Amino acid sequence: MTADTLSRVFSALADPTRRDIVARLAEGDATVNQLAEPYRMSLQAVYKHLRVLEDAGLVSRPQGPQPRSVHLETQVFDVMDAWIERYRRRAEQRYRRLDAVLAAMNATDNETESESRTDEEEAGHDRDHRNNHRG
Repeated sequence: MTADTLSRVFSALADPTRRDIVARLAEGDATVNQLAEPYRMSLQAVYKHLRVLEDAGLVSRPQGPQPRSVHLETQVFDVMDAWIERYRRRAEQRYRRLDAVLAAMNATDNETESESRTDEEEAGHDRDHRNNHRG
């Protein structure tokens, strides 16, 4: 699948009616009339939505007499999933690197804080020691 095809798929799925049609076809094949039932639009408008989905490779309708069932082409989702997964992995790698940097910074801050407390404790001990010898 080319980048242009992937663009057509995402563009087709940008419309809520087409996403709903895809969701309904995920349950099983349906005729155009069955797909048109819940919508307040003409049958011609439903055909236009189906044409966009067909052009993107998301659905197919076999040749032959009406009524023809519309079929969801699931291999397109495998390609979309691979594309999404690639970028999800890249983002996760960036977050892991950021987590490592933050952990290292936190460890450095804890060491510095620990050293500061030790220096303060020594200074307090020296003061106490001097005060004890005066009195």
